Amino acid sequence: TAGVCFRGVQHGEVETQELGSVAGLVRRKEELLLVYEFMPNGSLDTFLFGKKERNLSWEERFKILKGIASGLLHLHEGWEQVVVHRDVKASNVLLDAQLNRKLGDFGLARLYEHGTDPETTHIVGALGYMAPELLITGKATTSSDVFSFGAFLLEVACGRRP
Repeated sequence: TAGVCFRGVQHGEVETQELGSVAGLVRRKEELLLVYEFMPNGSLDTFLFGKKERNLSWEERFKILKGIASGLLHLHEGWEQVVVHRDVKASNVLLDAQLNRKLGDFGLARLYEHGTDPETTHIVGALGYMAPELLITGKATTSSDVFSFGAFLLEVACGRRP
């Protein structure tokens, strides 16, 4: 069977302009699949490095960067718990028909309480975006997300992968 689809999961709680909106979820045995809104322009990575119909203007690039920074701030400070994304990169930024951006792919994300020290985890994520201290401590923090965002910023500005 296709599973049971629950519409409107996390409506109002998760939805911000910068974070992918969950349209529903499908639960099948031990699997849980999130269904996101359709983003016709695909990932920013594909838009930057795939076959292009056109290049992004500086204004569009700035709008994307500003939006993702705002989304990260919301994850880090706007919830009861801290949400660390752990995989900020162009392939996890999705673009709609008007090139509005959404940060997606929360498969590696972790939660921890404000004011506490995050637990040591398996080191995951793309190496070029990974903060050096993460390799040493094994602790994903808001600072390691900010480092990843810096690598992402350079990627968008320079048009080269880290």
